[in-house]
Amino acid sequence: QVQLVESGGGSVQAGGSLRLSCAASGYTYSRNYCMAWFRQAPGNEREGVATIDSDGSTLYAEAVKGRFTISKDNAKNILYLQMNSLKHEDTAMYYCAADSNIYRCYSGFRAFRFGYWGQGTQVTVSS
Repeated sequence: QVQLVESGGGSVQAGGSLRLSCAASGYTYSRNYCMAWFRQAPGNEREGVATIDSDGSTLYAEAVKGRFTISKDNAKNILYLQMNSLKHEDTAMYYCAADSNIYRCYSGFRAFRFGYWGQGTQVTVSS
């Protein structure tokens, strides 16, 4: 049973930084996979933020390029999202997602294609 547990959310002023973590269990990093961060603000659809595949290749949404960095620690089974220069519009619930199909990373951030999800962690950026 795959479990994803996010942490690290909180409240921060615009221009500040946060690092989100996603602890994965029941998931084998040795095979091909795709992991991602999505976010959802109230009244909005869930949108992709960044993806990282089993080879370490990354993709970012235009809205966060140059400000956010996705990374993973295979030894600890943890996915990270370093968020710098935060803006008010980054306020949302952030979700960790995973799928055993590496090509999910190249599916245009289509959330419905990911098989596993965490419960989310709230990020609030005050302007």
